[in-house]
Amino acid sequence: MPAADPTERLLRLTRRRGSITRREVVKAGIHTHTLSRLVQAGALERVSRGRYRLPGAPITEHHSLALVAAAAPKAVVCLLSALSFHQIGTQLPHEVWIAVDRRTRAPALSWPRLRVLRFSGKALTEGIEAHRIEGEQVRVYGVPKTIADIFKYRNKVGLDVALEALREGWRAKRFTMDEIHRYARVCRVERVMRPYLEALVA
Repeated sequence: MPAADPTERLLRLTRRRGSITRREVVKAGIHTHTLSRLVQAGALERVSRGRYRLPGAPITEHHSLALVAAAAPKAVVCLLSALSFHQIGTQLPHEVWIAVDRRTRAPALSWPRLRVLRFSGKALTEGIEAHRIEGEQVRVYGVPKTIADIFKYRNKVGLDVALEALREGWRAKRFTMDEIHRYARVCRVERVMRPYLEALVA
């Protein structure tokens, strides 16, 4: 049986994954000239540096998160962007807030704008959820970890934002007391959060 035409293989791979990178094309054994020809012919479109997809592929409300994940797969969506993703509170950030390791170089993107914070230890690695958005695996902190982070960075985002997220998350049953206490310890904000947690269950 003859091998599939590289053009068809590339289109099939892109359909299956939602989008594809130049590196993935090479890894699949397809010459990058095939990619360039498809882009010139309009069969594929460039959505960010080194990333391509089929024209007319659906764009979700979290398109910017997919672009960031493609450029920085180890970054974690955090703080205001994580709250917005989880539909908690009223914040609509104009930047994508991400956490990266302290030793990692900040990703360079012309769009979307990034707010980069440097985490370390368990504050970086705990509480991460993986979500599939437009074919990309996007790492986002879960609700209780995000709320603990918001309290930790309350001087940047505002205590009112932290309290709104805590009350709304609790009312919607998005976390348990055990979970929020665990991440308060991870983020070292137990003492700060204690009176507000006690008020929730009073």
